[in-house]
This record gives sequence, C-alpha cells and structure tokens, in this order.
Amino acid sequence: MSTDRTRSPWWVLTALCVGYFMILLDMTIVAVANPAIMTGLHTDVSKVIWVTSAYLLTFAVPLLITGRLGDRFGPKYLFLGGLAVFTLASLWCGLADSIGSLIAARAVQGLGAALIAPQTMAVIGRVFPWDKRGAAMGVWGGVAGVATLVGPILGGVLIDNGGWQWIFYVNVPIGLAGLVLGGWLVPKLPTNGHRFDVPGVLLAGIGMAALVFGIQQGNTYHWASWVWGMIVGGLAVLALFLFYQSRNTEEPLVPLGLFRNRNFAIGNIATSALSVGMAAQMVPSYFYLQVVRDFSPTKAALVFAPMAVVSGVLSPVVGKYSDKLPPRYLPTFGFVVFSLGLWWFIHLATPNGSIAWICVSAAMLGVAGACIWAPLPATALRSLPLEQMGAASGIYNTTRQVGSVLGSAGIGALLTARMTAHSLPTGSSIQAGHLPDAIKVPYAAALTDSLYLTLALLVFCAISTVFLVPVQPAGAMASAAVKEEAKAEVG
Repeated sequence: MSTDRTRSPWWVLTALCVGYFMILLDMTIVAVANPAIMTGLHTDVSKVIWVTSAYLLTFAVPLLITGRLGDRFGPKYLFLGGLAVFTLASLWCGLADSIGSLIAARAVQGLGAALIAPQTMAVIGRVFPWDKRGAAMGVWGGVAGVATLVGPILGGVLIDNGGWQWIFYVNVPIGLAGLVLGGWLVPKLPTNGHRFDVPGVLLAGIGMAALVFGIQQGNTYHWASWVWGMIVGGLAVLALFLFYQSRNTEEPLVPLGLFRNRNFAIGNIATSALSVGMAAQMVPSYFYLQVVRDFSPTKAALVFAPMAVVSGVLSPVVGKYSDKLPPRYLPTFGFVVFSLGLWWFIHLATPNGSIAWICVSAAMLGVAGACIWAPLPATALRSLPLEQMGAASGIYNTTRQVGSVLGSAGIGALLTARMTAHSLPTGSSIQAGHLPDAIKVPYAAALTDSLYLTLALLVFCAISTVFLVPVQPAGAMASAAVKEEAKAEVG
C-alpha cells in the first residue's frame, strides 16, 4: 500500500469520516434540542418535529440521484460541494428567528447531506479491496457511535450554556475542517457517463412530500378528508414512480435489477425498517428524560451515553469479524438484543424508573448497534460490481433516509394522538422542569406507548436478516477470474 496519504485508503477514510461525522452529529444534537427549540420559538410538538422531518425529506429524495452524480462528475467534488452547502445552511439555522425560517434552513442542510452521504460509501467501496471493506465499514460505524455520543452531550452543554442556536453554529468549524481534509486527501476517481432520470426524481419527491406531510399533520387537521387525500395521493405517485422505473430501459433512477440480489434487497428492507424505528425512538426518549424526569439536556444525553460508548468501541472490532462470519449472524443477533433492550427501557420509563438500569439498557442498545450498522451495509454491497457501487450506495442511503423521514413523521402523529388520548397538552407550555406531578404518569405512558412502533419494527428486522446468505464478493470473483486467465496464458 502506498505511503502517499492522498492514495492510502485509510487516510481517505479519515477525510470521509469528518463529513459523515458532521451529518450524524447534527442529527443527534437536534434530537436533544427539540424541547428547547419548542420553547424558544414558541411552537408545538407537530411543528418542532418538522425541524427534523424537513431535513430528512430533503436528505432522502436527492440521494437517488446524488450517487449517480458522484459517478459522473467524481465523488470528490460532490463530497466537497455537499460540505460547503451543509456548512452554510448550519449558519443559517443558527440565525433563524422563527420556526418557519429554521425549517427552511434545515431543508437546505438536508440537500448538503444528500450530496455527502452516498459519496462516503461509494468511495469506501472503490478504494478498499473487498476483504478490507468490512474493517473499513467498522471504522465508519465507529464514527457513527462517536457522533451518537458526542452529539447529545455536546448539544446538552451548548443548550444549557449558550442556547439551542449553538447546536448549529458548531457545524461551521467542523465543516471548514472537512473541506480542507477532503480537498487534500480524497482522490479523484474515474468517472462514468450517466443519464439523469429527471421525471423519476420529480415523481419520488412529490410522492414522498405528500405522504410525509399527510402523516405528520394528520392530527393537527383532525385527519380531514384532504389529509387522507395527501396520503393516498402520495402512495399513488410513489407506485407510479416504481412502475416508471420498471419501464425505463435507458438508465432508471432506481435500477430495480439490483434487488434481485437477495442480500442487497434484505439489507435495504432491514435498514429502512430500522431507520423508521430509530427516528421514532429518539424523540419520545429525550422528551421522557427532559420533561417527565426534569433532566437538563446535558444530563439527558449522559443517560444515553453508554449506548454510544459501547457502539463506538465495538464497531471496529465487529467490522473485522463481519468479513469472516456468515452474514446473518451479527445483524440478527444485533436486532434481537436491540429488541430486548428497548422492551426493557419501555418498562423502566416511568416517573420514578431507575436511571441506573436505563443506562444499562442503553448499553445493550450500543452492543446491538455495533452488530448492525457496519455489518448490514457491508453485506448488502459486498457482492455488487464496482461499476454499480454509486447507484447501489445511493439506493441504500435513500432507503435508510426514507425510513427516517417516515419514522419522524409517524412519531409526530403518534405522539400527538397518544397525548390527545391521555388528555395532555402538546404545545410549548410543556417544558422541562414545569410538568405538573399530576400528569407525569399519563405523559410517560403516552411517550412509551409510541415506542412499541419501534419494538415491532426491530422484531421484523430480526426475522428478515435470518434470510441473509453467504456470497462470494465481487472483488474476489474478479481476482479469481484474473488468476484463471493468467493460468491459461501460461499453459
């Protein structure tokens, strides 16, 4: 391996991880800031959820094409462009003085993230040999664990001492560092010409926007007929999108033929379901700690710190073993442990539940995450040819983010519905340290009721990953073919 840092895969991974870290840091920081944003901008639960949903929506839809843009113009340039957009949008978020302005800025942030995310997976797939990709994805997953740890704790400290605006300002120096490292270390890779499926992008965007808006705003408008029209219309447009993709013989936005690969199909199903569940888990969990238990944002983040610490430590180790073990073992084990840990947390999350045991349940979630986040994408992409890596990584990231969008929208509707069922207020009057003792029990019950959605999805993921099968990686097959050809020439 070359000692030139601009060519060593591990130095390239270092630069990529800075951008990836910033995206995840931003998502986890915002999770702990929702109560403060709701109070500071005088809004309610349904609107503050849009701060996350707008970001996830504009993150998810462009991913279908930004992977292809990386193949055509070079992942390095898309990565750097995304960092620039994300950094400037972060500054706008911090300066926002209304919930509408903040939501708009978060939407632009999502566009920047959509440019960054698929380039990280595509570059890893192209610069690392097949037998090192699991280890590389382990480091990549470890970065996710660190961001999950640093984000809420740093967010809590910033909110407690400077205000919610600083959770966005902190992205500016990280983004600038990422631009410098990316320009220096990420190599220019060969490009491929691609057609761009503009009708496909429009159909996917319209369908997703209508579906998410309908789900998230349903309770606000009392599930009026036009709300159901938005939901049904969104589903119909997405069905039309899939039909159009199946008939596009030139270069579809989503090459449906990739889903003939069993591991790729199962990986996408599992990651989308997991993302729905994760997005649906974080909001009620932090509301429970800050509103029901009267914890500061920093203290609430520390309760979940064991999850991030364990995940960050174990992910690189698990990544090495994922190259050697049958592909179903680690993800299935991870989903089973995740289900058990969340079930335990649901039963602990009462007004007087043991915080020590909640920390232990969080550590269980960290073990589970380490067994899922790196092995699952490595298995999904391992047997695909290199020329399809950009499209495949774009699809994989899209299904994950679409799951997060639906989870964020769904939890907003579900939380509002459960609070209404328990006759609870949902507006900015609900603040940490100000919840009357008389309604803490029903408030906690409303929050934990919503977590059963995540639990059901985790059980589904555990069942689906049982069907992952061992395959010979594409890189290994190519190497074998070269060796056979060399033997034939010698003969």
